[in-house]
Amino acid sequence: METVVSGIRSTGKLHLGNYYGAIQNFVKMQHEYNCFFFIADLHSLTTHPTPTDLHSNVRQVLVEYLAAGIDPEKATIYIQSEVPEVSELYLYLNMNAYLGELERSTSFKDKIRAQPENVNAGLLTYPVLMAADILMHRATKVPVGKDQEQHLEMARTFGNRFNRLYKQDYFPEPYAFNFSENLVKIPGLDGKGKMGKSEGEGNAVFLSDSPETIRKKVMRAVTDSGPTAENQPKPTEIQNLFDLMKVVSSEDTLTYFEELYNKCQIRYGDFKKQLAEDIIVATTPIRERIEDIAKNEAYLRQVNRFGAVKARESAQKTLKEVREIIGFKRI
Repeated sequence: METVVSGIRSTGKLHLGNYYGAIQNFVKMQHEYNCFFFIADLHSLTTHPTPTDLHSNVRQVLVEYLAAGIDPEKATIYIQSEVPEVSELYLYLNMNAYLGELERSTSFKDKIRAQPENVNAGLLTYPVLMAADILMHRATKVPVGKDQEQHLEMARTFGNRFNRLYKQDYFPEPYAFNFSENLVKIPGLDGKGKMGKSEGEGNAVFLSDSPETIRKKVMRAVTDSGPTAENQPKPTEIQNLFDLMKVVSSEDTLTYFEELYNKCQIRYGDFKKQLAEDIIVATTPIRERIEDIAKNEAYLRQVNRFGAVKARESAQKTLKEVREIIGFKRI
């Protein structure tokens, strides 16, 4: 069975875009692949070296991924810092990562422009840590977005360089992987682009949002003054809301409002009220699971320990073999 590795950000609540995109793919993958999903708390230190509440953030992310469908019995979900072997492999790979190639990383250039007062070594070697996360489990498939493809290419470079240096065909080459070719893209409520927490609270509907919060957000969604001619194309902000309705509402509901729009009879207030109620129906089971899991400290400790043990079992095997290949032996 092929191995899949994917990192999970250690901050931020999950929103509909996460759920209908990456998370649903993760849920499907866990039944067909050997999956390792890790919460990347070490990575977070490159941009936030003194996080305000790292523990609570990591805990909440774990809760929400479990509520969204990750099964710790089928996939290995763990916290990155609980697997110290990752840091050791990171050290070994750093010895064969060159300054020039790290400085050419697009994400490094972007980050130093964004945080010129905090250009740290961890930021520079971020791709090496990512490579360690992947190579530690000798993964061949990595679900990544466009912004991470260069890092994945560097992971292949570091793995292949290790193989050449020590004349061993040890690390396999990891490649980008989309479990589904038809990824659902959820638009935001601000009429501009995709849903995301970086766009502001009003742009995204979070899985933990209460029904009242969802109603307020959707009713404030950007619209125009309405169509002025039958069957006219929808402007972006209106098409976004219809695209969102396509995901959460029934086909009959979508058809009803499409016909009203095409006949210039749509009332956006009614449309948004319906959309809000359909989002509430879609998210209520997840929100309730979030609330239940968050209260179950014993279960969270069990999941955390179980994930760390499974991840370390894989990591220790790799690290033992890497140390032997390098030449570290007891005297």
